[in-house]
Amino acid sequence: MKLAVGQIAPDFTLSATGSRTITLSQFRGQNVALVFFPQAWTPI
Repeated sequence: MKLAVGQIAPDFTLSATGSRTITLSQFRGQNVALVFFPQAWTPI
């Protein structure tokens, strides 16, 4: 999905370490950079 500059991103939920989940709406109103790092013991 491609967004235009200034367009609000749709809400989504991702798995995080320690069986946690992160939802984009938790950070509404803040600048967010989404970065992915595979865990050390997972095949890539």
